[in-house]
Amino acid sequence: MTQEELKSLFGSIGEIESCKLVRDKITGQSLGYGFVNYIDPKDAEKAINTLNGLRLQTKTIKVSYARPSSASIRDANLYVSGLPKTMTQKELEQLFSQYGRIITSRILVDQVTGVSRGVGFIRFDKRIEAEEAIKGLNGQKPPGATEPITVKFANNPSQKVNHTILSQLYQSPNRRYPGPLAQQAQRFRLVCMFTRFSPVTIDGMTSLAGINFPGHAGTGWCIFVYNLAPDADESILWQMFGPFGAVTNVKVIRDFNTNKCKGFGFVTMTNYDEAAMAIASLNGYRLGDRVLQVSFKTSKTHKA
Repeated sequence: MTQEELKSLFGSIGEIESCKLVRDKITGQSLGYGFVNYIDPKDAEKAINTLNGLRLQTKTIKVSYARPSSASIRDANLYVSGLPKTMTQKELEQLFSQYGRIITSRILVDQVTGVSRGVGFIRFDKRIEAEEAIKGLNGQKPPGATEPITVKFANNPSQKVNHTILSQLYQSPNRRYPGPLAQQAQRFRLVCMFTRFSPVTIDGMTSLAGINFPGHAGTGWCIFVYNLAPDADESILWQMFGPFGAVTNVKVIRDFNTNKCKGFGFVTMTNYDEAAMAIASLNGYRLGDRVLQVSFKTSKTHKA
């Protein structure tokens, strides 16, 4: 979704003073949320009543009054893994609501089967509430669970590693990505957040000669990622492959006894060209002290 489309959508409600779609500073990709400032406060209220919960293609948008930025509300987003596959979003909120006010919540599901991946996100109103939730629930077994869950901040150290990867990839002279929007200093009244993000457009593709492409799985292109660290989790794969295009599924293969990564995982992407670009860019890349091997999944590849 472009900034012009965002402005057009909310401009149908009333006259807009300013509008901004927030983009990643490195990739130029939309981060899935933006700000709209109405001239008339009544139009802001009408926009919330009219557009909150609206379905746009594969996404449901959330529209609410934006909170003034402060240190107390930053970094209050939690990443939760090991959830029972039967747990619903409502049950997830009930589990965490004892620690504070929840702004948004989400459980990741398989795009084909609709079954939970056992991974979710919880954003609290304040960071201190998120900290209390980690203290209270990390390593605990919620109702219906046979194994303890992991609760940590979504902006964990592994993201910093991936931020370095993406920074180097996007600054490569062989890959041209859309630049970020110019920063604006206005104060905005409304924020609209999308539960999923759109793939970034990639042009100027490098030569893909010599790469094997047998990984079509009917529902997408399956990519095999080898030599992951034992502490690697699904969030690393989402962050690494997401900027190249639409990712429908990620899976880290774990040891049954230790729950540690066995060194490999799989990523499914819907578009062939985007999957090929991800492979060309990430195969042979050093992640920490390991060199990744990335290729399309073959019949000889480790089975999940």
